[in-house]
Amino acid sequence: MTDPSATGETGDGLVDSFLEYLSVEKNSSHRTLANYHHAMTRFREWHPSFPGWMKIEPDDFRDYLYECMKAELARSTIRLHFAALRSFYKFLTRREGLAVNPVVEVQLPKAEKKLPVVLTQAQVTELLEMPFKAEQPKQAPEWTAWRDAAILELFYSSGVRLAELASLNIDDFDFHQECVRVFGKGSKERICPVGTMAAEAIHAYRNRARVMNGPLFISKLRRRLSTRAISDVFKKYHALSSIPVNVSPHKLRHSFATHLLDHGADLRSVQTLLGHASLSTTQIYTHVSIERMKSVYEKAHPRA
Repeated sequence: MTDPSATGETGDGLVDSFLEYLSVEKNSSHRTLANYHHAMTRFREWHPSFPGWMKIEPDDFRDYLYECMKAELARSTIRLHFAALRSFYKFLTRREGLAVNPVVEVQLPKAEKKLPVVLTQAQVTELLEMPFKAEQPKQAPEWTAWRDAAILELFYSSGVRLAELASLNIDDFDFHQECVRVFGKGSKERICPVGTMAAEAIHAYRNRARVMNGPLFISKLRRRLSTRAISDVFKKYHALSSIPVNVSPHKLRHSFATHLLDHGADLRSVQTLLGHASLSTTQIYTHVSIERMKSVYEKAHPRA
């Protein structure tokens, strides 16, 4: 079934206009469109006697917030729903003549401050070496281990997101400058440096798989490797490793940022490398580095 948030055919004129605005004018991702459409659909279905978006009162949203909390939705989910609704009503006040944004007055629960899980450098090394230690399936191409090693090396070397890596093409990689062109959230372009070991891993994989144009990472059918298939690569090697925590592309991204800060990188540079729009998003890695430093201090100092 086609996602109505992707086609603009939700059956609700105001929602359709808002989604079109997000897609065309804000260049929002498909995931954002889907999340925002889901949030508005969920509210409309919850409302016992939905009077139309222009007639909703602040108390309606307070009641909805209470129901969300009573249903024990995660704070992050609640905040995402209300971020979508606030954005929608900001659009209605600017484009549809609504006098007051009724969501503004609703006090939301504070976001939970969870520090990201970060792998140690030893754990990263173990994971990155795993493709050449693991036995590959008989039906797999002989270059599978080199491809998987290149994927893992590139994740840790550049800190790119899963979707960003999956969408890379051969032309995006500059082997002479050892950098890769990435299109992040909102199709914003950035250039990420790539370490020598990752560049060599990609070069070795390309030579063996004879990948000369098109997608950088391919399946045995020589089609672009999907995000799910790349996630499965992580699951496969994590299961064979001694690493106690779950390993994902995003955890390797967390590790990339934290290890940079551990070794003296400045916060602004890390923000640029990660493609964060706001420095406050990057600052969480500073807290991770401090917590790691405290842990080392408490274990090592005789009077800690």
